Amino acid sequence: MPESTVILNAPAIQRALTRIGHEIAERNENSAEVVLIGIPIGGDDLANRLSVILGNIWQHPVPVGVLDVSMHRDDLGQRAAPKIFPTVIPFDVTGKTVVLVDDVLFSGRTTRAAMDALNDFGRPKKIQLAVLIDRGHRELPIKADFIGKNLPTSLHEKVRVLVNQPGAEDAVLLEKP
Repeated sequence: MPESTVILNAPAIQRALTRIGHEIAERNENSAEVVLIGIPIGGDDLANRLSVILGNIWQHPVPVGVLDVSMHRDDLGQRAAPKIFPTVIPFDVTGKTVVLVDDVLFSGRTTRAAMDALNDFGRPKKIQLAVLIDRGHRELPIKADFIGKNLPTSLHEKVRVLVNQPGAEDAVLLEKP
């Protein structure tokens, strides 16, 4: 059984998301051009929460979508059959500032797959990346624009983000083997 340490509890997650929301608002003057797209599993729930935070800051709704990247990954042959999630982007991304939202940034491969998948839906003016946890270990030259917490880890440790789990409080856990 892996040993787990709570890195962020529910209030700390909310504070991190509120800070990220304010950073997104500061960096993007034209709020009408900003859309959020979450990457399942984890980024979609966080994108919905950021939409509420930004809606309160900007006083207008911020569109949210979900983008499955499973079939755009470059490691398809190395994994078991990928679990496919629905992609729902109910708006045109062309000319928009797309903020991709994910729970954990690790190697950068999911983000690269998301940018590839996003091309199927149009040509954004700009793509920004918001992550709750950046744990390092990049294999690709990808850097998050908005980070909730930098968490240096070993390659053998796992980071689990528990958000909207039935019967459980929101938390970020670091699991050591």
